[in-house]
Amino acid sequence: MKKLIALVLACVLCLFACCALAADLKVGVILVGDETEGYTLAHMNGIKAAAANLGLADNQIIWKYKTPEDQTCYDAALDCIGQGCNVIISNSYGHQTYMVLAAEEYPDVTFVSMTGDFAALTGLDNFKNAFTKVYEARYVSGVVAGMKLAELLESGELSAEKQPNSFDADGNVKIGYVGAFDYAEVVSGYTAFFLGLRSVVPNVAMEVNYTNSWFDIDKEAAAAEALIAKGCVIIGQHADSTGAPAATQKLLDAGNVCYSVGYNVDMLPTAPTAALTSPTNEWSVFYTELFTMIKNDEAVPADWAKGFDADAVAITDLGVSCAAGTAEKVAEVIAAIKDGSLKVFDTATFTVGGAAVTSAPCDMSFMDWSTMTAIYEGETVEAIVDGAFAESEFRSAPYFALRIDGITEIK
Repeated sequence: MKKLIALVLACVLCLFACCALAADLKVGVILVGDETEGYTLAHMNGIKAAAANLGLADNQIIWKYKTPEDQTCYDAALDCIGQGCNVIISNSYGHQTYMVLAAEEYPDVTFVSMTGDFAALTGLDNFKNAFTKVYEARYVSGVVAGMKLAELLESGELSAEKQPNSFDADGNVKIGYVGAFDYAEVVSGYTAFFLGLRSVVPNVAMEVNYTNSWFDIDKEAAAAEALIAKGCVIIGQHADSTGAPAATQKLLDAGNVCYSVGYNVDMLPTAPTAALTSPTNEWSVFYTELFTMIKNDEAVPADWAKGFDADAVAITDLGVSCAAGTAEKVAEVIAAIKDGSLKVFDTATFTVGGAAVTSAPCDMSFMDWSTMTAIYEGETVEAIVDGAFAESEFRSAPYFALRIDGITEIK
């Protein structure tokens, strides 16, 4: 009985201690959008899930919506500090330079800049970067698209005789991709998507159409429509709105052969028969780890990046138009990524300028491109490791910027 009482007492004390630690945590969240924008919504859902996991109350989170990537971000950070926040998160790359200014001034506050790339170079113990290995999920979403494309070809629904505009002069099936900017983050993602698709259907060629905006429904819809008009059968995206899936659904309903792979959120409500799936980030994994480390006074890594190994990335539900056997194929591919037998950027699967890639030096410095000077000096690392490009291993933010054969860009 004494042992039982002691055990119960220990559990109660542990519970009180955890609650006390959680009560000491106050989080400021600086967001580039709001719940109407898929990327931001994914972060919001992740933070709310982590808060529920750790027992944080609503008043322990300060939300700053639609924060521009300018001085407004710095002002928002200072306002969060004034309200007692001891950890401040921003979710857009353009916030980073303003977050680091606040981090320099408030060393007792932890700042985390999502998709940022120079935390490890600043020498600041309280400034961190984080991103997921979402390129893994993009590869898997490409496999989903490849399975659909293979079904269309095998059934004869798609053929050079019926849809000559959907094949290039070399007999490759045309696919398209709506990209926001020509950053490494986008290049890494669309390349992974292309390689996943090509692992199922080798004879494909992809065109990337940039919108120069992370969120613009009209531009994304127009980009998708332009790609489909050129004959593209699959439309992937690294942009944050429902514009591309909605446009693809409209054109599918009009009789075109075209299907969509979205990003961040389930696009089935927008494109019920055109949407196949979306690669997505499971941000609750990172935020739960982050909040736990801070409340336990543990060191937060300067760069955090995890993928399927930690269930930090995923794809959304498969659409009704997906090919038979897709779920089984997806499970097989994810298992291979997890056990390391499949490398997304295996150099045996692509060429650059017709040649195999045996070396890819990547400068980790943070540059001011207007003056071509390094603001933060970093090492140049060899990214080809054991026959594959080691993405998000030397820092969390993507740095794959190779332009591989089979993909063209429209800027």
